[in-house]
Amino acid sequence: MRRVGIAIVLLLFLINVSAQENEKKLRKIPSVNVKIAEGKNFNTANFSNDGDPIIISFWALWCKPCIKELTAIADVYEDWQDETGVKLIAISIDDSRSMARVMPTVNGKGWDYEVYLDPNGDFKRAMNVNLIPHTFVVNGNGEIVWQHTSFSEGAELELIEIVRKVSAGENISEGH
Repeated sequence: MRRVGIAIVLLLFLINVSAQENEKKLRKIPSVNVKIAEGKNFNTANFSNDGDPIIISFWALWCKPCIKELTAIADVYEDWQDETGVKLIAISIDDSRSMARVMPTVNGKGWDYEVYLDPNGDFKRAMNVNLIPHTFVVNGNGEIVWQHTSFSEGAELELIEIVRKVSAGENISEGH
């Protein structure tokens, strides 16, 4: 009788662990207020792209790899949009002292991205971003399916491969 009880407890434990792992696999974009360029609040839960993939890239003016990544993507972004429908959302984590320089930089670089400001780091914390650049790919259901930190030349090629798979409805195991 004792063995049956232990077996039942073990079985319930394994079912619970399995259910928790399935819940952890795909998490939604958290609901946090960020600022649009004009200074108004925008809730991140409202990020959408009509069912197509979204790239969310955390960056700052002082981060040279961030600038390189966003510039490299800018060179091919129109092609990516035509092919996959992807939208890139750039989240600046610059603080209130430097955020006035964000949009002039974006415009000067010719980046055709949606840009939001996270001067207090609320969205950064909610997304567990510690190092930048930190890039996420979100599927059409608003679920985070892949993430990566750092940037090196050619890393955008891996990113578009992930976006292509997400656009085609393929499952992606979350990267780092």
